[in-house]
Amino acid sequence: MGFRCGIIGLPNVGKSTIFNALTAAGAEVANYPFCTIDPNIGIVPVPDARLETIAKIIKPPKITYTTIEFLDIAGLVRGASRGEGLGNKFLGHIREVDAIVHIVRCFDHPSVSHIYGAVDPARDIEIINTELIIADLETVEKRISKIERLAKTGDTLARKELDICLHIRDTLGKGTPARKSIFSLEDQHILSDLHLLTVKKILYVANVSEAVLKGNNDYLKKIKLLAEQEGLKVIVICGDLEAEIAELPKEEQREFFRDLGLQESGLQKLIKEGYELLGLITFYTTVGTELRAWTIPDGTKAPAAAGKIHGDMERGFIKAEIIHYDEFIKLGSMAKAKEQGLIHSEGKDYILQDGDIAFFRFNV
Repeated sequence: MGFRCGIIGLPNVGKSTIFNALTAAGAEVANYPFCTIDPNIGIVPVPDARLETIAKIIKPPKITYTTIEFLDIAGLVRGASRGEGLGNKFLGHIREVDAIVHIVRCFDHPSVSHIYGAVDPARDIEIINTELIIADLETVEKRISKIERLAKTGDTLARKELDICLHIRDTLGKGTPARKSIFSLEDQHILSDLHLLTVKKILYVANVSEAVLKGNNDYLKKIKLLAEQEGLKVIVICGDLEAEIAELPKEEQREFFRDLGLQESGLQKLIKEGYELLGLITFYTTVGTELRAWTIPDGTKAPAAAGKIHGDMERGFIKAEIIHYDEFIKLGSMAKAKEQGLIHSEGKDYILQDGDIAFFRFNV
């Protein structure tokens, strides 16, 4: 669907192991820096209990989950903004994603070396955040130098952009990510082509040992404290365990996690949180033999949602016939929903809600 989460972190923190378990894409895993040079890409179905419940009722021949794309990006090191390691190539890959999943090592292992000698989540997070800030400072400085002269001529738009860039430069200069600045929708539009790294939303993933999976350790405490201070979420995953379980049949996987006392895998949590991090919602369609889930940004109007299915549907949009998931489940069939008048018609200004089941009417 075009929504991308980049998996980043220092070398040897378990990025590719988690990516492999997440996507079953077979990324190379090895104990040396820069094993991942070009980003590996995996398209992952978003777990969806509602879709499965609808399917049990209407029994369609075909079910299609919505998806989210994950990129396993090469490990970053101190000095990347100055070309160390893979340098600008790494940073360029991050610019292509919509959100960042930052894997942080929270385990000790004698056979898996740490690039800086000892495990320290706070230091590791600071290294990456600093490199992203430095890279953004360079981007903003270049833009300022380009628009300063134009702003002095009285160009209103250039003056506004310059003011925004100067504000961001001050924010970054204090070691604060650009996302901490408050921007209006107009400001965001002006800044969109800057592709700033520190504007992107971030989710921390603590990669722990199996022994810590349901407990805590000093490493985990550090990352949770940092995330709380930044207003970010932390998902706890044991990458090695998840990779082993991912090779089992689905039913055995569920039994394994039940035995561990877990409702769902860490990877399922990661997929869901990545989906929510991007501000996405799901709606459903039943066309022909297929029941399908679709991903759209929250706030999408009906014609644009129809356009996700086919461009002609957006161009020729007439109306959307909507029933919400909860109403459908209570009644148990579309026939009953129609009988009780619970399928309502909506026009071009209707904003799709998470869980809507939609039937689009359009002219070809």
